[in-house]
Amino acid sequence: MPFKENLLKKIQINQLSRKVLQSIGPAESGLKMDKDAMRNLLEMGPYQYQKARDLDLYIEQPDDGQSIILVLDNELPIYKTTVEDVVIRKSPYTKEMLSIRNIIKILKDSDVKLSRKEASVKSVQKKCIDSVDLNSDESDIAALAKEGTDSLENGDTDGVIQSLSLFSELLGYRLPPKAFRIPHHEIYVAVSEKTGGEILYGPVVALSRVDNSLRIIKDQVSNMDKAKIDFFQQVAQGKQKAAVEGPEVFRYLMEEVLGSGSRSSEVLG
Repeated sequence: MPFKENLLKKIQINQLSRKVLQSIGPAESGLKMDKDAMRNLLEMGPYQYQKARDLDLYIEQPDDGQSIILVLDNELPIYKTTVEDVVIRKSPYTKEMLSIRNIIKILKDSDVKLSRKEASVKSVQKKCIDSVDLNSDESDIAALAKEGTDSLENGDTDGVIQSLSLFSELLGYRLPPKAFRIPHHEIYVAVSEKTGGEILYGPVVALSRVDNSLRIIKDQVSNMDKAKIDFFQQVAQGKQKAAVEGPEVFRYLMEEVLGSGSRSSEVLG
């Protein structure tokens, strides 16, 4: 299932990007950028690694011939220039610093620097996703649904979670806010925002890790409606009847994907 593997790759790209972004802070914060996560992210994109002096460089060669170079350090600068130029700016020898021209380069890099920190991570994230073939058709989505159904019927909780993660990626479902979290449950939820600070949650998919039961609450629940949130908790835990339960959940998710404009189209980031 090439589509499934590629979709899993997209999920991994987004997870690594979030991990790196969470590790970036102002200089005074003491935070250190997660180099291992950033390195793993770069290895999933169109970049070639090169060691130059003490610098770890990741290089992309666009069609226009000018290299795009990311320096893997705490700033994560991206330059559009040559490796030789980056080395002088970031790791100059003493003799190179005797040149007025080189001193100007070191002190001012706005002429070649494209981005830094969060903007660089988001740029790499986009290029990594753009390099993944996410075209799909009905048979791809049906295969995902069948695999999820089989995992549920065989008691393979990890397989069910993976299938739900794939459908959540396709449908834009998110992990839930605190009010919707339930111990020993995996929850995935669609989110829409309204004026006045109101947020609507739903549909909501709930999987119990205790008994492998799977349910969908179709109704949207407002963050301002405590009674409905309490009702959601009851349904998710099997104390009230859900709109869709068991293997039919994957049929519902499949139909949602095929009816949402994803059919035979590219799933975008």
